[in-house]
Amino acid sequence: MKLYSLTSSGVAIISRHRQSSPRLRRSSAGRGSGAPDNHRTITMTLLNPLFGTEPVQRIFSDAVRLQRMLDFEAALARAEAKVGVIPSSAVESIESKCRADSFLLNAIAEATATAGNLAIPMVAQLTALVAAGDKNAARYIHWGATSQDAMDTGLILQLRDALDFLENDLVQLGNILAALAKQHRNTPVVARTWMQHAVPTLFGVQVAGWLDALLRHHARLAETKKRVLVLQFGGAAGTLAALGDRGLDVARALAEELNLALPDVPWHSHRDRIAEVATTLALCAGTLGKIARDVALQSQTEISELSEPAAEGRGGSSTMPHKRNPVSVAVALSAAIRVPALTSAMLSAMVQEHERGLGGWHAEWETLPEIVQLTAGSLHHMTEALKSLEVKPDRMLQNLESTQGLIFTEAAMMALAKHVGRHAAHQMVDAASRRVLAEGKHLRSVLTQDSAVTRHLSAAELDAVFDSAAYTGVALQLIDRVLATHQRLHRATERK
Repeated sequence: MKLYSLTSSGVAIISRHRQSSPRLRRSSAGRGSGAPDNHRTITMTLLNPLFGTEPVQRIFSDAVRLQRMLDFEAALARAEAKVGVIPSSAVESIESKCRADSFLLNAIAEATATAGNLAIPMVAQLTALVAAGDKNAARYIHWGATSQDAMDTGLILQLRDALDFLENDLVQLGNILAALAKQHRNTPVVARTWMQHAVPTLFGVQVAGWLDALLRHHARLAETKKRVLVLQFGGAAGTLAALGDRGLDVARALAEELNLALPDVPWHSHRDRIAEVATTLALCAGTLGKIARDVALQSQTEISELSEPAAEGRGGSSTMPHKRNPVSVAVALSAAIRVPALTSAMLSAMVQEHERGLGGWHAEWETLPEIVQLTAGSLHHMTEALKSLEVKPDRMLQNLESTQGLIFTEAAMMALAKHVGRHAAHQMVDAASRRVLAEGKHLRSVLTQDSAVTRHLSAAELDAVFDSAAYTGVALQLIDRVLATHQRLHRATERK
């Protein structure tokens, strides 16, 4: 995120550094690392509460990004001491200084512009901090590692926290949708194809479709975590040559310290794991956008089957007091628009050169956190909207009747087809439908007046044709199948 400086002549960009911790802002300014005294700096955070969530924003804050890299450095010292590569006496001195609140974030930001990555100035500051109290221990900081090891592993630690958070939110939203599907398993509603009335369905089926998709995302996320939550430790070019024949010993100990899986080979320029996070979340954001689109369309004034929950100040208009704009679905739809483009950048960044990439790696640094935050924001907002979604069964029934029975044309055709065949039945009902549109009559009335129809269908059979509850096929079974799958996942989640 860009940092701006307010001056008498306007607004000027002074760096891309974003301070996210008040404590760090105070300590940095006190040490002379902030902007000049005659400038007031601001950060672009006004929209963060709308498009993101505070927990995930905190996970990807500058302070936490730095702390996770320092966690790598502290764990590296412990692992190397454990296998006898560095003296055990150095560990405490190194570990005690691996605290982000001791570092000058502005200085790291400025030095990164020259160094090319965050790890180089971080290691320089860490070395200076340790050397101030233990010069011998400072010799062993970052021993045998490379900048990308610290940054990639730090990112994996951030992703572990963020993906756990998203997984919990997916479970919560799944539970909400399961309850909604149960509540409305018998609520008839218009099924729409190509934005037009099609046939009757049940709102419970619609919700079950949403839930079914979310269950797949839950499974994808679990699989992604298995592949992604792995250590990055390869040294300069992936061979750990600086550690001689002890490289794998250190790697095993380091993976154990950080509770990460140890991959068969370092993955500096093989970015499929990182891209998989982006694509998995892009799919999730897309489904949330689809749900949001459905809710938005059914919330239109002319349809009015659903509404986001009402609350003071929610969805208001600056000029039209009557408005209740669908705020949550707008956020989810915006994420569904933005995330695919960002994911395209992540996929493009996979094509990296030889053992360490140039530019592609750098393209990930801001892109992936934005994908995670946008998806988290979409998930949060849809959870808030759906947990108190206003469902209007009476309005749904009104809409079923709004086409004067035309929504039952397939039911009428299939009833007649048993007697005259499908093609002839289609022609008969098609002719009746044209009369409905031309004369403004109800389809049942038109069919009742047609002797070719009444020759085959009794009054009771025609009544059945126009019973929306009778023409939903296996809808109830479909709902129950999805709910059973959800219940199995719910039980498995509780056992963890």
